[in-house]
Amino acid sequence: MVETIEWTPDGVVMIDQRRLPLEQTYVTCKTYQDVAHNIRAMTIRGAPAIGVAAAMGVALGVIEGADFDLVCETLAATRPTAVNLFWAIERMKALHKSLAGSPADLIRLRFIQEARQIRLEDIAICQAIGKHGAPLVPDHKTVLTHCNAGALATAGYGTALGVIRAAVEQGKEIDVFADETRPFLQGARLTVWELQQDHIPATLITDSMAGHFLKSGRIGCVVVGADRIAANGDVANKIGTYSVAVLAKENNIPFYVAAPISTLDLSLSSGDLIPIEQRNSSEVTHYAGTQVAPEDTQVQNPAFDVTPHRYVTAIVTERGVAREPFTESLKQLATGA
Repeated sequence: MVETIEWTPDGVVMIDQRRLPLEQTYVTCKTYQDVAHNIRAMTIRGAPAIGVAAAMGVALGVIEGADFDLVCETLAATRPTAVNLFWAIERMKALHKSLAGSPADLIRLRFIQEARQIRLEDIAICQAIGKHGAPLVPDHKTVLTHCNAGALATAGYGTALGVIRAAVEQGKEIDVFADETRPFLQGARLTVWELQQDHIPATLITDSMAGHFLKSGRIGCVVVGADRIAANGDVANKIGTYSVAVLAKENNIPFYVAAPISTLDLSLSSGDLIPIEQRNSSEVTHYAGTQVAPEDTQVQNPAFDVTPHRYVTAIVTERGVAREPFTESLKQLATGA
């Protein structure tokens, strides 16, 4: 599996996901501003992965001796939807508070340790998600996934692809249909590439083909990731997820969401309150740098949509599987009650 992000003596090293699958190159971030820029530019993406990146960015800022509040504000302003970003920053703020009055060398060391620990925890969390989710995947069927919720979207192993990997490790004979995921093509560029690295059979389809194959009887379940999950089980994920969920419901196919507890935002009663990031219009009007739409075309480019909980069969976390009523089951998982 690919290394998405690492802390090294030279800085925070992350694979440049914009260049995949044709080039496997890496970017080294030496300052917190570098990390913020690369989160915003989608060098690194995926809710858990940008949470890890944010933690490492805060650590870089502390090492630099930059104003702590400014560091946190800069990183928090990069992308608004994925709650893991804010979860990681809040965790680093709590550490900062606990170290008040400590020697500078100790503070720097503890921030580095915390950032590295968050990365290791994320990998273990994804493996646990896979363990809980694998039994839900039917044997000898195809799994449909949307966007990329694999190792590249996390520190390693993946959420939705973690469920798929775990199912394969358990001996299930499955293959995967990956939606291309317009306009940034995370499914085409990243998910298929990841699955090929693991020798898991993968077929690329356009987003508009999902309904055709969901009706065909070939698909056993849908598994996707999430960027934020409200208290009632409404799920924000990559644009196009809502359409897949509706089509799955129409064809009586289970629709599973795989995400860590840190993706839950129980402060929001419903998905209507989740902020939706708007991306640059050029992602829609251009492809690989080539213009494909007329000049002055009006564009709407939301990066995410919200799938109402009534379309979600279950939400798989590292602590177990939540089902309706999600208001109760998610709270129980989040609090450990």
